[in-house]
Amino acid sequence: MASKDIILITGANTGIGFEAVKAIFRSELAYHVLMGSRTPAKADAAIAQLKKETPETKSTIEALQVDITDDQSIEKAVEVVQSKFGKLDVLVNNAGASFDALFDKDLADARNLFNKTYDVNVSGTQVMTAAFVPLLLKSTSPRLVFLTSGLSTLEGSSATLVPKLVTSIEPGWPKTGILAHVAYRSSKLALNMVMVAWHSLLKVDGAGAGDPSLGGDLIKRVIEGERDADVGKVVTQNGEVQPW
Repeated sequence: MASKDIILITGANTGIGFEAVKAIFRSELAYHVLMGSRTPAKADAAIAQLKKETPETKSTIEALQVDITDDQSIEKAVEVVQSKFGKLDVLVNNAGASFDALFDKDLADARNLFNKTYDVNVSGTQVMTAAFVPLLLKSTSPRLVFLTSGLSTLEGSSATLVPKLVTSIEPGWPKTGILAHVAYRSSKLALNMVMVAWHSLLKVDGAGAGDPSLGGDLIKRVIEGERDADVGKVVTQNGEVQPW
């Protein structure tokens, strides 16, 4: 265990987080993965599935209960990692949420829906990162990864999304569909700023901080240092650097 890098991935029992774990388990290098999950039972089920799909691996895994919207849960997770390992080599901020599908049905609750989205995708990720940075800096090669989205690019949205919407919008009010994914998009854009801020803050500590937008294998390549030249940038699933 002592010779393995310790990787914590939030929201790792499903989706891209789980795909990242599978990619790590296929690596020729040996890691110990902490599968961050709000629900221990779901993490246990995901680990059982992982071991069934990847019976031969040099890596090991265990569940770590953490809800990034709950400060006490984060503090407890830090205590667990500190007591067991005394450090953290890689933090992958993968946990995220979208509530935009509810907007057209409940515009009166728009503030709450926006706040819920930002609480997970921005505030929760910021607090999670700040809590674990002391353990990251105890690593000889710390890496900090944020999972954003291709929907977060201002340049891309201005060039493709906005022109497309304008051609389909009728004059007058109400306008249906105009709010599609706006909370999620803006929260991921804010997350990009969180990433840039942490990159600037930790640069003197030699912490590799990157932001792949999608893909478990890409996350593995970031962890293993293949994308160090793109530190502080947003990297897309096909490996290109995403414009702001």
